[in-house]
Amino acid sequence: MKNGKNRPRGAAMRAFSLCSELAVSAAACVFLGVFLGKTLDRLLDTSPWLLLVFSLMGAAAALRTLFVLAKKGMR
Repeated sequence: MKNGKNRPRGAAMRAFSLCSELAVSAAACVFLGVFLGKTLDRLLDTSPWLLLVFSLMGAAAALRTLFVLAKKGMR
């Protein structure tokens, strides 16, 4: 089934898959940072400092993940 009709659909599905992976990965990084920050703030009574630190670290990890996955998707 390698005709010209399936090619655009396959490319669209790969693009959709990459976009979905980017979105889920970015959201997971930020969520994990916020969760860890809130949990540690509650345990160590340092509110809101660890939430801020881990939120920024989660955002940085999300950006790094986005660049890595986007580079992988361009191959």
